[in-house]
Amino acid sequence: MTASSASATPQGRPRPGVQPRRIVLTGFMGSGKSTVGPLLAERLGWKFVDADDAIAAEAGCAIPEIFAREGEAAFREREGATIARLASEETLVLALGGGAIESEATRSLLLHAPETLLIHLEVELATTLERCRGTEHLRPILADQANLAGRYLRRLPLYRTAHVSIAVDTLTPDQVVDAILRAARRR
Repeated sequence: MTASSASATPQGRPRPGVQPRRIVLTGFMGSGKSTVGPLLAERLGWKFVDADDAIAAEAGCAIPEIFAREGEAAFREREGATIARLASEETLVLALGGGAIESEATRSLLLHAPETLLIHLEVELATTLERCRGTEHLRPILADQANLAGRYLRRLPLYRTAHVSIAVDTLTPDQVVDAILRAARRR
C-alpha cells in the first residue's frame, strides 16, 4: 500500500484497518527502543534504523562529539532533518533518540504522517536507572539524578501523545514486540 493522505483521520491518527508502513519507537532512555526495534523489524521483514546511528553516520562522528562541537541546538536540527527524511521510507522501524519527541515539528510530523504508527515504550524512571547502570560514560546525565528526573517528567507527557503507549517495565523484548504487533493490527 502506498502512502496517501486518505489513510489518516483529520487529527492525523491512522484510520482503523489501515496497516502502518512504518513504526516509530519513542521513549525515555532505557525503554528498549534499540533492543526492541531490530527484533520488531526482523519479525516484520522490515528495515531497522536507529535515528542516532543515522545522525552519527551522516555527521561522521559520534553524538557526544556533535554536542561538544556544535551544541544541542545544532544536534536537534540534524535530528529533525534526519527523522523527516526517514519518516517517508516504507517498511521501516525507526527508533528515536529520547529527546527527539521534544521537538514540536518532529512530534507533529510523526503523529500526522500517513501510515505511520508512533509507539511510546513507557518505562518508569527507576527502571531506566537499573537498565542504564554502567553506561554513565556514554550518558553523563545519569550521574545527575535530579536533572534526569526533571527531564523524564518534562518528556513523559510528550511521549504519551504517541498513537500507542506500552508499559514495558516488566516485559521481555519479545513481549514488547508482541504488544506492538497487536497494536499495529488494531489500527
